[in-house]
This record gives sequence, C-alpha cells and structure tokens, in this order.
Amino acid sequence: MVNNCLNCEGELVEVLSWRGLFHREPQFLCQECERQLEFIEGERCSGCSRSMLDLPSNLIKEDVCLDCFRWERDSGWRGILEYNHSFYHYNDFLKDYLARYKYRGDYALAHAFSQTIKTYLAEVEYDLIIPIPLSDERLYERGFNQSTVLLEEAEVRPSTILTRLHSEKQSKKTRSERLLQEQVFRLAESDVRGKTILLFDDIYTTGTTLRQAAKLLREAGADAVSSLTLARG
Repeated sequence: MVNNCLNCEGELVEVLSWRGLFHREPQFLCQECERQLEFIEGERCSGCSRSMLDLPSNLIKEDVCLDCFRWERDSGWRGILEYNHSFYHYNDFLKDYLARYKYRGDYALAHAFSQTIKTYLAEVEYDLIIPIPLSDERLYERGFNQSTVLLEEAEVRPSTILTRLHSEKQSKKTRSERLLQEQVFRLAESDVRGKTILLFDDIYTTGTTLRQAAKLLREAGADAVSSLTLARG
C-alpha cells in the first residue's frame, strides 16, 4: 500500500465517499497533485482529442481541428487512424511528471495512471493493444519502454509486434517532411487481418508516429486502427 504521494512524497489522506464505502481504489497522488492533472473536458476534436474550447475558429473545420482535417484530405493518409483518445492536457505538471518517469526510470510513477487506463479499456472493444515501440538506441538509454510499462501497470498485456527502425524525432520535421517520410516501423510475423487494433503511447503531438504505425497495420490487413494516449500535446 502506498502511504505517500508518488509526486511530492506528501502523506496521502484518504477521502471518504459513498462510493469508497463499497469499493476503494488505491491512491497514488495527493489531492493537490491530482488536481494538477487536467482531464480534457468539453468539446474536443473528434480526430485527435485536442480541446476545441480555446482553439481559434480558423483552426477548426467542422468537428475536427485543422491538423486532422489536413490529414484526412491527403489520400495517402485518409482513414488510416480512425481516432485518437487522450486523457489529459499536456500541461507543465504532466510534462515534468512524465520526464521524471521516462528519463529517470522511476517505474512507480506509472501507477498514477493505472485506474484511468483500466477504466477506459474496459469500455472499448479491441483485439490487440500495441504500445508504440522505441528504437534500440532509445530503449538502451532509458532501459524500458514507457508505454509498455504503463499498460503492464494497468494489468493489461500488450502485444509487442511492432519494432522501430530509427529514433529521429517527428517534432523536428516540417509537416511536408513528415508526410513524405519512409516507414519507421517493422511488423513481426503476426496475423492482424480483420483485427481491430488499439495503439498506445504516452503523448500525441503531431500524430505522425501513430499514423505511421497504423498505416503498416492497415496494409497488413487490420480492419481498424485507433489510438489511446495519456496526453494531447
């Protein structure tokens, strides 16, 4: 049992509720730190989960953001990724928290998201859930794949049938460079024909990485590919 907040190490004070009388969920963050995790609420882009509330009108096209609209206008990418669901805004608190988790190797920090991931996955249908893989270089540097561990801590068994060929960051590329980029993933010998697949990653930024993986899976016969991420950057 965790007695101290995983983030600030302050003492955890149990908050009693009617629900808690019948079912107690483990606490990993104190109330103050929990409050700093901002769930994406209200109207969001139906393609990538980006919040539409503060988005300028010129960056909205019907029920999607301009970025998703442009992806879907491209015949090479249309319908490749059905949608992405993100839980949180990628605010300063979450940015620092995930940096500690990924770059300092503090596995325990993954516990904070276990129940949120578990609850969502219980309500969606999929045949396989695949964490976005790291390159060998990144895996060697960190010692673990942050997305795989997040799923395992949520008591989910991931399918590791994708491998990554290189690690160049997509955020450093222009949009046109990302669209023209060659495939960065390889699919192991696995029959994905007719399957519904859910990709999992920690952060959705440009959407290129997820679409690259989705494209490979669709070309291999997957019926549908969507994605789940902790945060929308």
